Amino acid sequence: MKTIFINIKELLQIRSSKISFLSGKEMRELPSIKDAFLVVENGLIADYGSMNNCPKGTFNKTINATGKILLPAWCDSHTHLVYAGNREHEFVDRINGLSYEDIAKKGGGILNSAKELQKTSGEELYQQSKVRLEEVIKQGTGAIEIKSGYGLTTESELKMLHVIKRLKEEYPIEIKSTFLAAHALPKAFKNNKPKYLETIIEGLLPLVAEENLAEYIDVFCETGYFSVKDTDLILRAGKKYGLIPKIHVNQFTSIGGVQKGIEYNALSIDHLEEMRDIDIDALQNTKTMPVALPGCSFFLGIPYTPARKMINAGLPLALATDYNPGSSPSGNMNFIVSTACIKMKMTPEEAINAATINGAYAMGLEKSVGSITIGKKANVLLTKPINSYGVIPYSFGTNHIEKTFIKGIEVK
Repeated sequence: MKTIFINIKELLQIRSSKISFLSGKEMRELPSIKDAFLVVENGLIADYGSMNNCPKGTFNKTINATGKILLPAWCDSHTHLVYAGNREHEFVDRINGLSYEDIAKKGGGILNSAKELQKTSGEELYQQSKVRLEEVIKQGTGAIEIKSGYGLTTESELKMLHVIKRLKEEYPIEIKSTFLAAHALPKAFKNNKPKYLETIIEGLLPLVAEENLAEYIDVFCETGYFSVKDTDLILRAGKKYGLIPKIHVNQFTSIGGVQKGIEYNALSIDHLEEMRDIDIDALQNTKTMPVALPGCSFFLGIPYTPARKMINAGLPLALATDYNPGSSPSGNMNFIVSTACIKMKMTPEEAINAATINGAYAMGLEKSVGSITIGKKANVLLTKPINSYGVIPYSFGTNHIEKTFIKGIEVK
């Protein structure tokens, strides 16, 4: 199968295969070609360039992109897309003045989602999750990470991971799976955290590894959830099974989770709404990707990741949705790019880089997606006719995505 896109108004994110991610001032650079073509062969990017050099060969399909912009599909490196039901009643609680922590203390939050998921069958959980996955693909997402963590029992954590595995098998989009049993302390272990840690490490981890249900391991390292010491125990155990850390840190407090993630060569450390200078200094010259989740800040009314300070310090940054029922009930990466520009003062170029090539790196996919690079998968999105790529973050309430292509095939 050979497809050619012609008359592309602007082809964004042209990169060589040597670039894994962008840091600091590099994030302001977004290489592009105006009036361009792109050739896709057998699902991979085979050629691109100016229309002046457009090839004349025979193609199975020709797509005229006049007036439209083509760029890599969004890479959403942090989601909880597999969940049951919703938490809309907590939304009203917050309007009435309760904080996220207040709701959690009275049995809501993550424990509420766990209760709902535990009584939901695997088939129903899959049916709910596939609807969300199809929605985000239509919105331009071409690679996604999905976590467990709303099970909080052996049976239900495995149920979630099996649903993620089934989504991987039945959809062409790139999906990465993360094991997050250390998301909250179940009610049954309210007064015995060591026993729950033992359940994770000695009971669940071997089963996850045996069935190859996850690539990554995560911990909610936060005051009132899991301490730095707890995080160390879980990451050390995960390492024995070849699971790479991607951890929640610094959402509400800075307690040393950044440093612990770096110690374990975490692929990413996510949230980072609260960042001290020592946290930023610790990230210098590492391979760990900081990931901001502005949808969560928007929804909960908490501080945003200090993107300007971090980028100006020379750090890289990725953007993700944190799609989940309690603190970020949207998987729309277009809104995330907009919010990063509006609330975090990122430039459109920085935000697009953070949501594509850096997002791909944050889930270990930088060699296959995230940029227009020969040999990478043709997971791309085509906009409607727009003035420039700056319109995507500027006109935040409008859907500018016309079509998403996964491996060069339009998603219907």
